[in-house]
Amino acid sequence: MQISCSILSSDNRPNSVLKLNNTNVDYLHIDVMDGKFVKNNQFPIEEIKKMLSLSTKKADIHLMVENPSSYIKELAHQNIAYITIHRELDTDLYPIIEEIKKLNYKVGLSIKPDTSVVSLIPYLKDIDLILIMSVEPGYGKQIFLPRTINKLNELNRLRLKYPHLIVEVDGGINNTNIKKLIKAKVDISVVGSFITNNEDYNQVINKLKTIK
Repeated sequence: MQISCSILSSDNRPNSVLKLNNTNVDYLHIDVMDGKFVKNNQFPIEEIKKMLSLSTKKADIHLMVENPSSYIKELAHQNIAYITIHRELDTDLYPIIEEIKKLNYKVGLSIKPDTSVVSLIPYLKDIDLILIMSVEPGYGKQIFLPRTINKLNELNRLRLKYPHLIVEVDGGINNTNIKKLIKAKVDISVVGSFITNNEDYNQVINKLKTIK
């Protein structure tokens, strides 16, 4: 299980990024919200770039915005592994997918808790990662939705045809429910306040990575 640490709920984001540099975390997760696609408004492009400049970890960017292209064009030549957009966007997703690929980043597609896994099918051959939201997106410190496991089981059946896909889950993950995610064959867990609320980030991260 890889761990992508979200700093959304951190009281001191630059400090959290610097602390994460000295841990075994796999990715720095940055949640980007425009106040339109979701109600919250966080991480303007200037702050994203600042966090990226501080981080030695590859970034995992989650764009919860109505106009992803306005952010993507600003993120060239950065230390980024994944850029994820939302299936629920009311627009043609293929040009955005290609825009991300041209920057040599891997492409993720996310769905909210009430969006069906079936809606992802048309895009599965063209993307690298699926991000399943296990809370309603927009705010940190929420409780993991148990019905997420049913979605993951459904997704694993689709992965028989598309074995290249990486599955990531985000929302309310801790040392107890991560066991269910391991069993459901999740590749990356996004963990936020469960890590950043602790003084010793690396101790928490290492415990999460060794749970079976």
